Amino acid sequence: MRVKIISGDLAPDAGSIAVPRSARIGHVAQEAPGGDVSLIAWVLAADTERAQLLDEAEHAHDAHRIADIHERLNDIGAHAAPARTAQILAGLGFDENAQQRPCGTLSGGWRMRAALAAILFLEPDVLLLDEPTNYLDLEGTLWLENYLRTYPHTILIVSHDRDLLNGAVNSILHLERGKLTLYSGGYDDFEEARREKQRLELKLKKKQDEERRRIQAFIDRFKAKATKAAQAQSRIKALAKMQPIAAQLEDRVAPFHLPQPAKPLASPLLRLENAAVGYAPNSPVLQELSLRIDQDDRIALLGQNGNGKSTFAKLIAGKIKPLSGKVYGAKRVDVGYFAQHQLDELKPQATPYDYILKLMPDATEAQRCTRLGTYGFGADKAYTKCANLSGGEKARLLLALATFRGPHILILDEPSNHLDIDSREALVHALTEYEGAPILISHDRHLVEACADRLWVVRNGTVNTYDGDIGSYRAEILAERGAGTRQRSKANDLGISARKARAEQRRDSANRRAGLAPLKKEMQMAEKTIERITGEIAKLDKLLADPTLYQRDAARAQAVNIERGQHTKRLAEAEEAWLLASEAYERAAHESSSAQET
Repeated sequence: MRVKIISGDLAPDAGSIAVPRSARIGHVAQEAPGGDVSLIAWVLAADTERAQLLDEAEHAHDAHRIADIHERLNDIGAHAAPARTAQILAGLGFDENAQQRPCGTLSGGWRMRAALAAILFLEPDVLLLDEPTNYLDLEGTLWLENYLRTYPHTILIVSHDRDLLNGAVNSILHLERGKLTLYSGGYDDFEEARREKQRLELKLKKKQDEERRRIQAFIDRFKAKATKAAQAQSRIKALAKMQPIAAQLEDRVAPFHLPQPAKPLASPLLRLENAAVGYAPNSPVLQELSLRIDQDDRIALLGQNGNGKSTFAKLIAGKIKPLSGKVYGAKRVDVGYFAQHQLDELKPQATPYDYILKLMPDATEAQRCTRLGTYGFGADKAYTKCANLSGGEKARLLLALATFRGPHILILDEPSNHLDIDSREALVHALTEYEGAPILISHDRHLVEACADRLWVVRNGTVNTYDGDIGSYRAEILAERGAGTRQRSKANDLGISARKARAEQRRDSANRRAGLAPLKKEMQMAEKTIERITGEIAKLDKLLADPTLYQRDAARAQAVNIERGQHTKRLAEAEEAWLLASEAYERAAHESSSAQET
């Protein structure tokens, strides 16, 4: 339902909503523009008052009416409207040529951007935005965040974009179990205030529970005694009046499980040498590609939508071949590829279990369900048809399929579009622990800053490394697209402290991975030892299962029995070593996770 009640698209079942009569409420239209009218003309036409006044001005004859019309046109800034419209469209990624194109030539995502531009141009008194960044690239998201922070009227945003909620709002309205609570500040402030509130409620609940137990003990002890009956009755009434403090029912988000590469490879994993890629022999989308991907790389791919990011991802994933040049290492490297469009390719009648069955044909049902459980699909979801899964659950399933075999390179093309904030944070944690080389294409700045330490920019028909950080890239984008006519001093704040915190988070993540690596290696070596000894015992058991062995060679049979006993002893020692290594690894991982949350 989100904001439909406020927008008037949905009537409340009870109560009422009071809105000032003169207030204009605006939200992004569900029907995107089409037809032969140019994009800039379509956005300008969204201001119906301006269009009507301009039309009337051309036909009016009364001098007083003409004066009134021009006075009103001046009041609403009608003559500056084309420049303001062009600025908004440019900020959302439409260059001058695109602004003059017919709306009917735009793809679905670009049409939704046009619809967003129209409502921003109208500048309503109450601006309602429901996940406004879902159709934007990172560049458009950076511009929108900067534009909204200086918006002169009221904004109500429903969003899972952490940075947008930190940079563009001054209050968070939190809906939990049917109740709304207002917190001041951005998302980070809300999160800290909510944690403090939960800690306080937990402390009060503990104190109240102790008081209830004390009163109940008095009642149980003295309710049968005549001398204490009145006091017991008084305490019974006090107990009945005591409003219990609700227990903290924290919604636990299932973690993401990214299998580690089964066979680590030496760097470079992939190397491109003067490669070109495209869909027609004489029309390369990207060319002069000379790059390498190493085992410890964590890359974010930046660039406006339509510049070729997805084409580059398909080249790395092996979905398309280079038109020219060389790609070295493609045959030996396992690449996992996740893209949002794959959500529509899931079979509606298939279940997560059906998909895992194809990947684990020789496993038992219990083993398959256990594997699904690591991806967040418990017994209630493993057999649910894809048609009935939420967008976030479908994204989890696709990610599970893409990473099932432990790829060396993992390409994630807008992985967070259908994930809530907590699930996005779980994905961040999973990526920081992933030992392969992730390549991120995302408009989620928090995801990029937390997980990537190299930036590549797709621009002007090629891909180049970017030496700066997201902050400097943001400054470039705002300079190119214009930061908006309404400037405040904080509008130019590049969030230096936030970037430092993110950089520190990346360093901490790298240090945690380095600290956990020896423990994990020790655990894996113990696992391999167990597998080897188990295999040897199985061979000896096969020999001992032959009844003729004792008749043919009693000494050999005795030797095999002794050898089996020795292997059994070594197996017990290996299992003990594995158990100790596992406990040490899990304890260190838990302490690392707790330190990160703190």
